[in-house]
Amino acid sequence: MLLLDYENVLIRSLLTERFSGAPPASVDQIVSDFDGVTFHLSTPETKTKILISINVKCFRELVQYGAQQVLEREYGPYIVAPEPGYDFSVQIDLEELPDDQAAREDLIMRLALLKRNAMAAPFEKAFDEFAQLAEEASRYTSESAPAGVAEGGEVMAVHYREEEAIYIKASHDRVTVIFSTIFREETDRIFGKVFLQEFVDARRRVLTLQNAPQVLFRNDRPLELAGVPGLEDAGDGQISYITFVLFPRHLTPQRRHENISHIQTFRDYFHYHIKASKAYIHTRMRKRTADFLQVLNRARPENEERERKTASGRSFRVQ
Repeated sequence: MLLLDYENVLIRSLLTERFSGAPPASVDQIVSDFDGVTFHLSTPETKTKILISINVKCFRELVQYGAQQVLEREYGPYIVAPEPGYDFSVQIDLEELPDDQAAREDLIMRLALLKRNAMAAPFEKAFDEFAQLAEEASRYTSESAPAGVAEGGEVMAVHYREEEAIYIKASHDRVTVIFSTIFREETDRIFGKVFLQEFVDARRRVLTLQNAPQVLFRNDRPLELAGVPGLEDAGDGQISYITFVLFPRHLTPQRRHENISHIQTFRDYFHYHIKASKAYIHTRMRKRTADFLQVLNRARPENEERERKTASGRSFRVQ
């Protein structure tokens, strides 16, 4: 199965070319990414200064959960005033690049991960809340724990698509990540259920996957979202919920960066493989139909004699 890249490939390839010593050139390119995210790469001042801007539908929500702090941590000296029409901008001066090649490659990758780092803010906040709640819960028994520790943190909602959202909730023993997704067709829902069932079966069957997060799929609203305002139940069953349960082994400082990157690409990965499965099945159906037609054509006699009748009832054969 295809594993999507976390970074934007076009940004990485363009910056790799510019950072490799290629002659400076004017750039004015709009790059579309998954989930309606848009990048703008341009050289508004001089050819040696590349401005990279990003527009994210849910940027205001991300700022509430600490996105500005995460972006300042990652791009501090390169941050400039946002370009009109965009939410965040960084500017790179090709004449002031690091001398070390490894440092240049690290800078290229960080810039290509601009969307990933912006979307990582609520996950990082949830992971930090988990660590705090786990420490507080260790002081109490399950019966004596205060309500705030027992119930966990707030549910953070990131409406990254028009009708879909990611809900993240930290508890003292886990972090729950819920994707709401829309299935426009009944066949998509069936494919999705089969696809997610394989997640569950593979986790039971393969020893190396038993440490993977628990995956749940349901059409009704999960209990974790019971008090979330603004949620509408789809009577036609188009809205489905996919829940990932991240346990303490997934939340260690050594693994948090990779796990955040993995879980961000799930929605795109999920729907891509539904469409790929449908395309594969349609290809097989067309191939089978062509095989059947070929068999029928071979079974037809080359010199088939056919009998015809006139209006008076006389019959005759035609070649």
